[in-house]
Amino acid sequence: MTRPVVGIIGNQHLINDTYEVHAGGSMNSDAVANVSDCLPLLIPADPRFVSVDELMEVCDGFLLTGGRPNVHPEEYGEAPTPAHGDFDRGRDAITLPLVRKCAERGQPFFGVCRGFQEVAVAFGSTLHPEIRDLPGRDNHRMPPDGTLEEKFALRHTVTFSDGGVFHRLLGAREVMTNTLHGQGVCCAGERVVIDGYAPDGTPEAAYIRDAPGFSLSVQWHPEWNAANDPVSRPLFTAFGDAVRRWAEERRATPMLRSA
Repeated sequence: MTRPVVGIIGNQHLINDTYEVHAGGSMNSDAVANVSDCLPLLIPADPRFVSVDELMEVCDGFLLTGGRPNVHPEEYGEAPTPAHGDFDRGRDAITLPLVRKCAERGQPFFGVCRGFQEVAVAFGSTLHPEIRDLPGRDNHRMPPDGTLEEKFALRHTVTFSDGGVFHRLLGAREVMTNTLHGQGVCCAGERVVIDGYAPDGTPEAAYIRDAPGFSLSVQWHPEWNAANDPVSRPLFTAFGDAVRRWAEERRATPMLRSA
């Protein structure tokens, strides 16, 4: 029996400033394959090439990855400014309706960094374009210098709601995480439950209220050292378990394939 398929959302990227590609970090595939125990499948997230319905048919679950482009502020009712950075409108056009449909259907998805922000925006949240510019907030961006290990090093705590989803899953109310993001959730949508915060009040962990399936997302990058990190491993393991349950139920109930 083949492993269930996790679609990994890719980002548009230019090689040598000319050659267009869709790319995804290999550590995402590593976490999906070796911790979630699922088959990683890189998705060119662009409506010119794929549709949401096709993706939901082919894949059992989805990993919404981080990436340099940000969600376009028009998606949450604001005009773009230089502070909002670069965009990937093709990815916006796929991921935002994808997570809404998955949440309604119960199909698992796991949002990471930009993926955390996508899930939030898909359900009515707004974003700060640059949280380090806000009074009393820290700089959560990736350090500009150092080795990869230094850039992804654990940098701050995240505190979860007492007895909440993340507390129960990880067995701790406070954990250490890395941090490599510039934007952050401003006002959470009605169904977006913020379940964990950084010390400066930045939302770091969330899920979708009343979603029947796995709908967790985190602002940090758990794919780094996922097999060994005591926070990352349970997250990817739980995600893989949810994807397997979905795949098994879909095989047992053919109507789910067309729902």
